[in-house]
Amino acid sequence: MTATHFDTIIIGAGISGISAAHYMQTDCPGKTYAILEGRKNIGGTWDLFRYPGIRSDSDMYTFGFAFKPWTNPKAIAPREDIIQYLEETVNEEGIDKHIQFEHKLLSASWSSETATWSLTVKTPDSADHQLFSCSFLSLCTGYYSYESGYTPVFAGFNDFKGPIIHPQKWDEALDYTGKKIVVIGSGATAMTMIPVLAQKAEHVTMLQRSPTYVIALPDVDKKAVWLNNKLPKKTAYKINRFRMILFQRFSYAFSRRFPGAMKKALRKQLEGRMGEGFDIDKHFTPTYNPWDQRLCVVPNGDLFKAIKNKKANVVTDHIEKFTTNGIWLVSGDFIAADIIVTATGLNVEFFNNVPFLVDGEKVDFSKKVVYKGLMVDGIPNMTFASGYTNASWTLKCEMTSRYTCRIINYMTKNGFKQCVPVQNDPDLVIKPFLDFNPGYVLRVLDKLPKMGNKKPWKIEQNYFYDKKMFEKSALDDGILQYN
Repeated sequence: MTATHFDTIIIGAGISGISAAHYMQTDCPGKTYAILEGRKNIGGTWDLFRYPGIRSDSDMYTFGFAFKPWTNPKAIAPREDIIQYLEETVNEEGIDKHIQFEHKLLSASWSSETATWSLTVKTPDSADHQLFSCSFLSLCTGYYSYESGYTPVFAGFNDFKGPIIHPQKWDEALDYTGKKIVVIGSGATAMTMIPVLAQKAEHVTMLQRSPTYVIALPDVDKKAVWLNNKLPKKTAYKINRFRMILFQRFSYAFSRRFPGAMKKALRKQLEGRMGEGFDIDKHFTPTYNPWDQRLCVVPNGDLFKAIKNKKANVVTDHIEKFTTNGIWLVSGDFIAADIIVTATGLNVEFFNNVPFLVDGEKVDFSKKVVYKGLMVDGIPNMTFASGYTNASWTLKCEMTSRYTCRIINYMTKNGFKQCVPVQNDPDLVIKPFLDFNPGYVLRVLDKLPKMGNKKPWKIEQNYFYDKKMFEKSALDDGILQYN
């Protein structure tokens, strides 16, 4: 079977894949490309998740694309607005003509002899797998499994008679009007769902094993709206984007440098919202420091309003077992429930667990070191997109896209067919891929590739550091090897 060939193939049509396509068109206009998307629609996460209230947990001035202004007044935006924004982008730029839907990557194999990637792809309209090939591979697959979310093993799980549902597989036909709902979890998903569920449910309980730091922010940025009304849209967007980049960087740096002061500030804003009788120390004061895990944004304080109005409450305890009509806790308390929502996290997957081979040898990513946070040592002509743990995902993905184009253009200009980072520094100290400790990361940290203790193998989680590195660093640094 003859493979369909493109200069570059992008895997995934979510935010990072659309970004990669845009920059292929603008920075590498002479190159052919295609996007292979396993689902029926664009959007990735935003197409998959349909639970009540789903929204961004970062401001859209930095979560949106640098090249397409976000003009919607809502800086914290609902899923529907994000999907509309992405659809406008692919249609306006003609990216939609390059997307091949329901094309799921099954395996990828690199040949140094031909300097090409060979991809085996599953499609719904063919009994046989299809073959694609490319000179350069851009992976924009996200970081978690689309098949299922993470649900711990709970004693008595099968005894509960009502629906048990993970937000990743939300049933949009589920009628929760007048129901007693328990949402297990304390992350962004739980805090997003609960205020919306509480509007129709009899009562919603957020059952958490341990607290998370939360901060209330308005969903509409009044300064951004003012700028949009006074300045040309592109100018206003650049200013708004830079304002929010500075805000994200400052709040993170301040938290790491002065964790005690940040804890006090976060607690202070809760005191003004929760009223008397609510135990802030128990329910919203974690044992870790701010930004050891992401802060959860509560737009307009909607979660706090639901709690103050007695439509929702927070229980901090451990689960002993499920019963037919609720949950027994280790403390001896019982929570009655008609519906249980397990907002207990994601299953992290590196490149969707697709097998990769280089010249016939299967790649064990857990033994590899990441170069500049976007390439893997010993793997030629391949980059991958990943975002920040302390800022918007898109910021780094866009820089990754542009850097990929820099490499491709450099290779073309110099007649090279292959580019591969090679780690041969005997003094490099190998460290975990992320200095970040939420449960979904810790569960798989041993399976992820590693980083080093010094550049270009160290991942800094710093936009300004990365911007300089991706835009200014030499492509012939002695670590990237070409032939």
